[in-house]
Amino acid sequence: MKSNEDAGNLALPSLSPAPSVLIVAAPYYQAIINDLISGAKAVLAEAGATVDVVEVPGALEIPTAIRLAQKHYEGFVALGCVIRGETTHYDTVCNDSSRALALLGLDGLCIGNGVLTCENMEQAQVRAAPGEMDKGGGAAAAAVHLISLARQFRIAPDPGPVPGEDDILLAGGTGLTRTA
Repeated sequence: MKSNEDAGNLALPSLSPAPSVLIVAAPYYQAIINDLISGAKAVLAEAGATVDVVEVPGALEIPTAIRLAQKHYEGFVALGCVIRGETTHYDTVCNDSSRALALLGLDGLCIGNGVLTCENMEQAQVRAAPGEMDKGGGAAAAAVHLISLARQFRIAPDPGPVPGEDDILLAGGTGLTRTA
């Protein structure tokens, strides 16, 4: 089993102003989620982030909650736990929730994905525990890194020339058409 010491962890970036981050947690397995939230909060505190936590019924609702809150937070940490059962429901929940989170990320949202997909409760406990693999902390660190990247890449667009009162603006045009 891979441990965090084996991973090439990046140092947390220094962010000013402090980022606002929403942790969206699906508390189906409450003890696991408590550990994930604890790990995420510790990393976000180290990064100086302001943090809110909301709970949703399950992993499938996490992406929807993030989409609803997208204008209010700079980053998100998705936390949940899905443990394989006897039916294919596990596959649906794992695939659809991760796909939706990835699509939100491709749309420009800064999301750290800490939704555990495990074969059994023992695997989940090891991955969630802050002293063990700390996947909640890892997801929070990922969100902070993405926020830092987003801040670096967001350059204010050049608005171009400002129209005057005698200017004519043409729909679909590439600039101003000045009148004599």
